[in-house]
Amino acid sequence: MNGPRVVSVSQSGIDAAASEAAEALAAGGLVVMPTDTVYGLAASLQRPEAIRAIFDAKHRPAEMALPVLVASAEDAERLVPGELEAHEELLRRWWPGALTVIVATSTRIPREVTAGGATVGLRQPDSAVAEAILRAAGGALAVTSANISGDPPACEVADLPDELLRHVAVVIDGGRGHRRGPCPGGAASTVLDLSSDPPRVLREGPVAAAQLRTLLPGLVV
Repeated sequence: MNGPRVVSVSQSGIDAAASEAAEALAAGGLVVMPTDTVYGLAASLQRPEAIRAIFDAKHRPAEMALPVLVASAEDAERLVPGELEAHEELLRRWWPGALTVIVATSTRIPREVTAGGATVGLRQPDSAVAEAILRAAGGALAVTSANISGDPPACEVADLPDELLRHVAVVIDGGRGHRRGPCPGGAASTVLDLSSDPPRVLREGPVAAAQLRTLLPGLVV
């Protein structure tokens, strides 16, 4: 079996790489893309079969929902109308960035993403490459870490496991050593559940709970 097509941002440019990724995603393929935290495995929200393929590629438990990455806060609000209105200051402060927020889902989010649950995790990555891909693909994608479930995340293309790459159509190689480079964070995002009362940190990452408490004094960790 042939491996995925590898597209280097440093050679082709961001816009050309984003266009290739969007084409593959629209055709139902999986794409590996750099973000500000780790490399992600992406599928189009309009292709349920591709979303299901993420679970197969990662050996991800079927009951684990997938996050959605968005190009902007406006794209997030379009997906979950009204759910983010009370948190605009929070998003202004930490988006784009390494903060995933969990809110009530809507009919605009495929059930394959939420694993049939009532909530969805949303994040706007602080990455020029990721933003370009997301915009080219319509503003939002189902994206999770490009690794086998339970294994360490990949921060470089060389870290991507062959077992996962067998399922991938295109790899966008963001290179290394660049400002706001491919995966400068190297750690998964903080996950903040805004659907619970009080809000709760489900996973602490680059955005610390102490920082979030400046806006959410009742935050539970």
